[in-house]
Amino acid sequence: MTETRTETDSIGAIEVPASAYWGAQTQRSLENFPFPTHQRMPIQIVHAQAAVKQAAARVNRKHGLDDDLATAIDAAAMKIRAGDYDDQFPLTIFQTGSGTQTNMNVNEVIAGIANEKLVGLKGGKKPVHPNDHVNKSQSSNDSFPTALHIAVVLEAYQTLMPAIDALYSALDRKARSFADIVKIGRTHAQDATPLTLGQEFSGYAAQIASCKTRIKVSLDQDLRVLAIGGTAVGTGLNAPEGWREDMVAMLSQISGQQFRAAENSFAQLAAKDGLISFSGTLNTLAVALNKIANDIRLLASGPRSGLGELTLPANEPGSSIMPGKVNPTQVEMLTMVAAQVIGNHHVATIGGMQGQFELNTFMPIIGANVLHSLELLSVGITSFAHRCIEGIEANEDRIAELVERSLMLVTALAPEVGYDDAAKIAKHALENGQTLKEAALALDLVDPETFDRLVRPDKMV
Repeated sequence: MTETRTETDSIGAIEVPASAYWGAQTQRSLENFPFPTHQRMPIQIVHAQAAVKQAAARVNRKHGLDDDLATAIDAAAMKIRAGDYDDQFPLTIFQTGSGTQTNMNVNEVIAGIANEKLVGLKGGKKPVHPNDHVNKSQSSNDSFPTALHIAVVLEAYQTLMPAIDALYSALDRKARSFADIVKIGRTHAQDATPLTLGQEFSGYAAQIASCKTRIKVSLDQDLRVLAIGGTAVGTGLNAPEGWREDMVAMLSQISGQQFRAAENSFAQLAAKDGLISFSGTLNTLAVALNKIANDIRLLASGPRSGLGELTLPANEPGSSIMPGKVNPTQVEMLTMVAAQVIGNHHVATIGGMQGQFELNTFMPIIGANVLHSLELLSVGITSFAHRCIEGIEANEDRIAELVERSLMLVTALAPEVGYDDAAKIAKHALENGQTLKEAALALDLVDPETFDRLVRPDKMV
């Protein structure tokens, strides 16, 4: 039998494992929402909630909180942010939509750590009370969305931005190294006019750069805005004058990122438009990554029976039955990541629709899905850049062969002979298995010198 101690809340008494720092409300949540451990609240949100509590302890000291209690809360919250107590936060994403259980989990664990430090007894409500002291001047309704914004901003700058920069750099280097390789373009998956392989890769790099700009703009406009100080419904009830501004300044100092108070607390509590907007930028990134990865998959198809214009790094064997087969596994990984991120955005969007009156009640699943997307994108993009893009090589012989065989080089003749006659040349060449030059001469539509002067792929890019 596991040893327990008795904790209480407004519902009554409940037994809590003696080894746990949490209290009654956390225990009730564990029992009421018995989802598997992989559905736990992301630890980034817990750490961000601890930052809110640490800032509150410092600000509340100015507004009358006992100095010893404030110091103990501050120290406990700092240890939680450092990851020292991650095992004390077992609650699921699927809980009350305001994140109240997670807010109380953090409040209770901080109180438990502080009380053990002050009086040698783990848990409990004396001398540090989870509501009266740790949660002082706050509500779950403003502290939890504040934690979501902080967690997402920190995760984006610590993991996603470096990953995007690595992918952009890898694509840009390939664009420059492939600058002189002329290849056939394709539109509608059909032959089109030429371009260079470098130009093609420059388009991929530009897509990634644009995605980074969108993400940064959303972070700055949407997520550096904090709901803290709005308390239960946006009126700021039980928060002293100046508390909101002091909290934002303290959270900026603690987190190392600049935040600002919401101009309208009612909107920040009632809606999660900022998080949905940010999730949309991740969705757009996923769409761009899927396009880039699928292009590379097709350009590298083969090695002998496909396009075969690119050679990808051979990272692992590709088949359990076909010897020597190598698959584009990094491409497949990244496109699956893109699919999951797009799915996460769909869930977040549905969550964003669930604001009724003064509160959105899908906050845990919105925050969890956005953070899941950030994690997947960060790992997937970094791996794709390092294990795929950096090792791509151009098959110049195959590229040249396909350029030579393309019928769409005839486009360069159109200004000379007209669109209709140029089309006749292309169709004649296709039907008779001829080159464009052979067809043009056979139809007596252009002389050899004119053809050679105009149909020069290297001058068509």
